[in-house]
Amino acid sequence: MHRVVVLALDGVYPFELGIPQRVFGTADGRYETVTCTVDGRPVRTSADFAITVDHGPEALSTADTVVIPPYELAPTSVKLPAPVAEALALIPAGARVVSICTGAFTLAAAGLLDGRRATTHWALAGRFREAFPQVALDADVLFIDDGDVLTSAGAASGVDVCLHLVRKDHGSEVANRVARRCVVPPWRDGGQAQYIEQPVPEPSAAGTAATREWALRRLDEPLTLTDLAGHARMSLRTFARRFRDEVGVSPGRWLIQQRVARARELLESSDLPVEQIAGRVGFATPASLRQHLNAAIGVSPQAYRRTFQAAGDR
Repeated sequence: MHRVVVLALDGVYPFELGIPQRVFGTADGRYETVTCTVDGRPVRTSADFAITVDHGPEALSTADTVVIPPYELAPTSVKLPAPVAEALALIPAGARVVSICTGAFTLAAAGLLDGRRATTHWALAGRFREAFPQVALDADVLFIDDGDVLTSAGAASGVDVCLHLVRKDHGSEVANRVARRCVVPPWRDGGQAQYIEQPVPEPSAAGTAATREWALRRLDEPLTLTDLAGHARMSLRTFARRFRDEVGVSPGRWLIQQRVARARELLESSDLPVEQIAGRVGFATPASLRQHLNAAIGVSPQAYRRTFQAAGDR
């Protein structure tokens, strides 16, 4: 069983601390999730209570995946306290390490993000770049998967990255089932841009949600920006601007993301030839599907299907 160890540091935020157990613990017994502290003692939280755990730092040496939730002092942690550094040194080679929100400060201070792409909460992106110029920070995304190290943005993006790991380990069908049980979307569109502080639109202003739902039912059709704007009854410029404000990416980029996501589901759950899947999700040719899938997750349709069919047999 895959073991997830969550390291609770002093001042930990309770919401993010509970995310790994909530997501991984809903995956039909595929994961074991335990929580530890650097000394096995209780730690205070950012709320008005402390927590007691059953494990000390030795649990980290047994981990397949380690999760670092945010904590109050993280934005000032350019240098790690000795007990934290010693605990992180126990993580075995080959284990995945995941940060939620400002937990990225801890990974960066430990040198685990040097030369890598990473993300953190958009409001602290400037401070992060000043403290860790050796890290390629991208504050526009909800999470970044850099192989054995994953970083996520603020708060609820911890759900996104944990669902991503379930999807990566066991496929979309299992991840979607977990998402339904947790009553959260299996995949959120766009990035942090949609959450950055900006003027609130007038209540009467039309949105793009209805058009997105309309488009999802027609992914097999050659949808254009003109089609989308026409359905929303907006000019091209207004629609494109409002869409990016709401979703965080352009309409064209969003359509590609949805088509790739639908193709992944079909590759996992059906025996349809790649040519038919490409047509069903709106890619003009199988080559186009291969190109976009490779750009999104770095594998071919055939390799993806083999991976998750094997995962389903376990």
